[in-house]
Amino acid sequence: MAQSSASTAAITSGSRAYSSVRWIGSIVAGSALVAVCAHVAVPLFFTPVPMTLQPFAVLLLGLSLEPTAAFAALALYLVEGAAALPVFTPQGPGGILQLMGPTGGYLMSYPFVAALVSFLYRKVRGRRFASGLVAAAAGDALILASGATWMAVVTHQHFSTLLSLSVVPFLPGDALKVCAAAAIAAGWLRLRKTEETVGR
Repeated sequence: MAQSSASTAAITSGSRAYSSVRWIGSIVAGSALVAVCAHVAVPLFFTPVPMTLQPFAVLLLGLSLEPTAAFAALALYLVEGAAALPVFTPQGPGGILQLMGPTGGYLMSYPFVAALVSFLYRKVRGRRFASGLVAAAAGDALILASGATWMAVVTHQHFSTLLSLSVVPFLPGDALKVCAAAAIAAGWLRLRKTEETVGR
């Protein structure tokens, strides 16, 4: 009986350790994904905000990870950037200066956006493309709103000018990123369910 209890405790302890390692691994991998996507950037001559794949990565992580893991992955990304690691878009100055610059609002919103998207997506039963689309769209709206608000503080531009610099040029591309993130998340979930069914 004692041996059985000891074996059960060892298995439970091993399972928890594996879960912790997997959780930490997903956070590190998530921050690395955002860093890679940040370097897929196209500068625009009329605005200090480049067009990047960062929002896509943030939304995808929100749809893929639990809220706490999603928040932690993006918080780690910001810490890496603040430490002057080359994880931000190459068009900016890097480090703290990039967080404090005109694009800082987008960056600082990422942990909260990822957590929000994750929460909304998991609140709906039977996660599908449509629910992923709604959650990702809400997250993207928060990114754009945060970016515009911070730029208003930094640049003191008129509202219409702010929209033309920080929101309107990115709407078509962001719509594609929202759809792509929702489609990938739904496809991945469907694949996992199929594998579980086959495994049984």
